[in-house]
Amino acid sequence: MYDLIIIGMGVSGISAGIYAKRAGLKVLMIEESAPGGIINSIPKIENYPGIKEISGPDLAYNLFEQVNNLNIEYKLEKVTDVILEDIKTVKTTNDLYQSKYLLIASGRRPRLLGLENELEYLGKGISTCALCDGSLYKGKDVAVVGGGSSALTEAIYLSKIVNKVYLIHRREEFRGEDTLINEVKEISNIELVLNNEITDLIIKDNEFKGIILKDNKELIVSCLFEYIGYIPNTEFLKSTNIKLDHQYIVVNNKHLTNIKEVYASGDVTQKEIYQIVNAASEGAEAIINITK
Repeated sequence: MYDLIIIGMGVSGISAGIYAKRAGLKVLMIEESAPGGIINSIPKIENYPGIKEISGPDLAYNLFEQVNNLNIEYKLEKVTDVILEDIKTVKTTNDLYQSKYLLIASGRRPRLLGLENELEYLGKGISTCALCDGSLYKGKDVAVVGGGSSALTEAIYLSKIVNKVYLIHRREEFRGEDTLINEVKEISNIELVLNNEITDLIIKDNEFKGIILKDNKELIVSCLFEYIGYIPNTEFLKSTNIKLDHQYIVVNNKHLTNIKEVYASGDVTQKEIYQIVNAASEGAEAIINITK
């Protein structure tokens, strides 16, 4: 029996865990994959206050070190269901755990294009993580699809490894940060493919060979890196009455959901800005409100 269970060990969840431990709460953190969450796939972070430059995996490692240094209890297990009564019950693939309060900080994951055979070739020519897979395509041609800061960042990162990057966006203008847009436009081995979309994959002899665009042009590439948005990790809430909007958790200004003693923070919540710095602050704010 815990005072608080935190689902998710990304930036927001770990920030919350640190504040909860320092507040004297008996806290348990649960994470399905790697501590640090989505930042593990970010090649370079340059906009976090007090840190001039750091890779996502290094920041994730530093966060995990804080968890261990503070002796915060954690489990690396997948949450499958939650029961939101007076005592909150969290079911995982291994066990079940109970607490008075619950903080959901389960984050979100990359969205896929929804093409035929896409899932089959994920990890075999299709990727959502340039940092993880970019080195596999050294000296080759690749494609990146997306128009936000993530797509721009990954295209820049890949341009230093591969022969050529096709950056595909369905609109004329990018949605990312101006500094990234300007940098992309100045890199000689990034070719912009604007006002276009991917309609199909080129598969020959059971191998990924490239992509087909809306204008029927074929691009022969060794890998397609997808950055077209995200899906919140809220599937385990299906049996609850937590209010969702487009699968994102709706919270008030105290990070409280519509269920008493159930809070949410970070990228799993409905909001306008998704940045590392506000994910960290939201985790801290949620705990401050809980301890009050």
